[in-house]
Amino acid sequence: MNVKQFVKQHRDDWKALEDLLGTLRKRKNMTGTSIDQFNRHYQKASQNLSYSQTYFPDEEVTDYLNGLVSKSHNLLYKDQISSGKQVRHFFSTTFIGLLLEQWTFVLLAMLLFTIGALGAFLSVVNDPLHLYSILPPEMSQGVDPGNLGKSDGQVDSSIMSAGIMTNNIKVAFLAFAGGVTFGLVTVYMLVYNGIIVGALAAVFWHQGMSYEFWAYIVPHGMIELTAIFIAGGAGLLMGYKLFVPGRFTRGYQLKEQAKRSVQLLLGTIPLFVIAGIIEGFITPAAIPLPAKYMVALLTVFGLILYMIIGKLRLNRMILH
Repeated sequence: MNVKQFVKQHRDDWKALEDLLGTLRKRKNMTGTSIDQFNRHYQKASQNLSYSQTYFPDEEVTDYLNGLVSKSHNLLYKDQISSGKQVRHFFSTTFIGLLLEQWTFVLLAMLLFTIGALGAFLSVVNDPLHLYSILPPEMSQGVDPGNLGKSDGQVDSSIMSAGIMTNNIKVAFLAFAGGVTFGLVTVYMLVYNGIIVGALAAVFWHQGMSYEFWAYIVPHGMIELTAIFIAGGAGLLMGYKLFVPGRFTRGYQLKEQAKRSVQLLLGTIPLFVIAGIIEGFITPAAIPLPAKYMVALLTVFGLILYMIIGKLRLNRMILH
């Protein structure tokens, strides 16, 4: 290959990298996709530079590529010291962008959970004895609606909160990691968790205690379930791309989609922390039930406000 053929073959990729370089410098149109594209074009340009240095050391294209790769490298690594700024930008903008791009998978995760919950609820409502065939023995035998609220204010909230956060993050990680099984484990985790909630709701419905039951679920549950749906959606996204890889290999899809899915998973961690604090300190607190429902409304309002502000920030970046 001569130098003209080399330039003709790769100049479109170099031009794309230049465009992305200008975009990211000005913080315009920054999305997870554009950052991934920048990384791919940067790696390709680096390979082209190595080739050009070997076969065309005295040509202008080598100097051009050296400058392009240097500028890209500097942009890629210059903000490593400003980790606080990067974290803020991720949670305020990048995470929202990824979430909006993959909302269909998050919605599918919610649907799977709902199917499990509704099926279990109808089954136990029809026959309360079904509870013992649906739930594990240690869980079904420990259900006693009469004990609800009796230990309010008597638990060690800090220990309880830490344990809940750890467990919830583990559930989210399993739902995410299940994507490597073509999403089958993810589907199981979502449906099974829905079954647990639906079956328990039916038990309390039979006792005429639905209002009390949900008062102990929704304060932390609105945020907790949102985080689980996002983590589950990340697993379903990865599983779908493995099942339907399109024109790419499954190995490539696993590598690329895992990056995006991991970012979605990381974005749920603050949600689990907030849910764990609420479940540890507010849910078991000796406060009126309407106050618990008010906390739930506030969490829903906070989630909606977070999404709206994130979307506005994204739109502002696109316009500028």
